[in-house]
Order: sequence, then C-alpha cells, then structure tokens
Amino acid sequence: MLLVQAISKRFGRLCVLNAASLYGEEGQAVAVVGPNGSGKTTLIKCILGLVRPDSGTIAVNGISIDNDAHYRRHLGYMPQVGRYPDNMLVGHLFDLMRDLRSNAAALDEELLEAYRLPDIFNKPMRTLSGGTRQKVSAALAFLFRPPILILDEPTAGLDPLSAETLKEKITRERQEGRLFIITSHIMSDLDELATHVLYLVEGRVVFYKALSELKAETGQERLGRAIAYLMQKNVYL
Repeated sequence: MLLVQAISKRFGRLCVLNAASLYGEEGQAVAVVGPNGSGKTTLIKCILGLVRPDSGTIAVNGISIDNDAHYRRHLGYMPQVGRYPDNMLVGHLFDLMRDLRSNAAALDEELLEAYRLPDIFNKPMRTLSGGTRQKVSAALAFLFRPPILILDEPTAGLDPLSAETLKEKITRERQEGRLFIITSHIMSDLDELATHVLYLVEGRVVFYKALSELKAETGQERLGRAIAYLMQKNVYL
C-alpha cells in the first residue's frame, strides 16, 4: 500500500534522512518515533510530496509518486498544528474542501458530528482555540475516507474526552483496513494504537518491527520502556 524505499535528504551539509525505508500495509498503524531532530517530520513531508528526497523512491499502491499528484487523493493528513486562513469561517473551510474533492464518494462525517463542529460553522478560524483547531484537522483528515492516514501528534491539545473519541475512531478504521502513519511523543497513545514501530535516529531507521515483537524481545509491556531498554543496551546502535 505504501512503500518508502531508501530515501535520503540533505539540507546543505545536514543529512536529515539517511536511506530510510518503511512499508505499510492495510490494517496497520505504524508509529514513527525518535528523538527531536531525528527526521520524522521530513519523512512525513516526503510522503506528502512537500519535500522531494534526494534519492530513493516512494510508491502508493505500487505506483511511484514522482510527477503524479493524484496519489494524494489516497491520503488523509492531520498536521500537528493546523494553519488555516484566519478570516475563513469553519463552515466555509469544509465547503471549500468538499468543492475541491467534488468527485469523492460518500463522506465520513463521524468526527464532524462527534465534535459538534457544525455548531461553530459561523466562527472565523482565528477565534478557535488550539484544541478546536485540532478537532477541525481531525475531521478533515477522515472526511474523504482515504485508505492512508498520516497523523502528526494527533491528540496534542485535545481534551481527554476528545482524545479518546479520536483514538477509538483510529482503531475502528484500522480494523477496517486503513493504514495509519502516526507520530507522537505520547507513548501511552502509541501503545493503544500502534501495530508496528519505526524508530529513527539522525535520519536513520534504527529498527522497524511489530509492536508485539518489540515487547516480546525486550520483555517490556510498555512501548516507552521497550525503546529505552534497546537504547540503553545499544542493541541496534
């Protein structure tokens, strides 16, 4: 479904990605984790087509994304910080997205309703709190039922109830065959959501394996402790 094969990216002398690879299939939730500056954001931007890798290939459903913007119709994206035109009304934002994707099939408005976003359709985006912007971003990510969803710190800024609503949605959609790529510093969230873990350090994939395998290998029940165990033992470094 999604193949990232040996992509590298430099910004000047700085190597941000070093032959990083990832393979995601239907029904998986891949947690992309690593210390600050490890290349997580650049990896996501490469998949989204916002950054062009210097080498390597990225393919969606077996088709290279090079020179093919249409692959983005298969992606849903929830940024860590949603940036929208300040004066645009919330309702107009959703209307605009529907117009841009007029050929889309039936919409998924579950989060739109769960977060009661129609109640604020007449509010300008600049008046929204950070948490409410997150709700808007989440609803937009799922709206067109994409088979691949990329979620960057999805629960950051959400109140506990809204965060649980989103996590339950992710779990259900994954079980129905969607692929998730998730970055988060909240290890407890990834413990609930992830099926696989990709760990980056200085742009290099240190390991990529099933969460269950990682826990069995380390004897740890929590993802954060399992990663800490491997790093302390320098098993992969």
